[in-house]
Amino acid sequence: MTSFFMVDATSAGWLMCEVGLLENSMRKVSIISICSVILLGAAVLTAQTASHTVKPKDGFVPDAKTAIKIAVAVWEPIYGEPQIAREKPYLARLDTNGFWTVEGSLPRTWLGSPVKGGVAIAEIAKDDGRILRVSHGK
Repeated sequence: MTSFFMVDATSAGWLMCEVGLLENSMRKVSIISICSVILLGAAVLTAQTASHTVKPKDGFVPDAKTAIKIAVAVWEPIYGEPQIAREKPYLARLDTNGFWTVEGSLPRTWLGSPVKGGVAIAEIAKDDGRILRVSHGK
């Protein structure tokens, strides 16, 4: 809203310009204030979300059973349920760096020797459950 004052003609232009500048400055301050409140609210919500995150002391993948469940869940959509089921039993081992390596097993022939071929492999971070590698041997 622009305000006008009754003054002589020489100073009227200066006063109208002054009032317009004041209104623009107030708009800028209002916009900056609103943006600051929004940013502050987002920062508070982010901090609250981060403070409520639970991280298990033994990591998200604490044992071989959990590592195997994760590996199978990753393998099945890639290689198919029938193929992964044929690779039971699964073996999971934890290395010294905190990474699980999970592998399938090859079936044995009636003489006890393994069948030729490869198995599914997955590497999973114990700490946070990241999938580091997925592959299948030939």
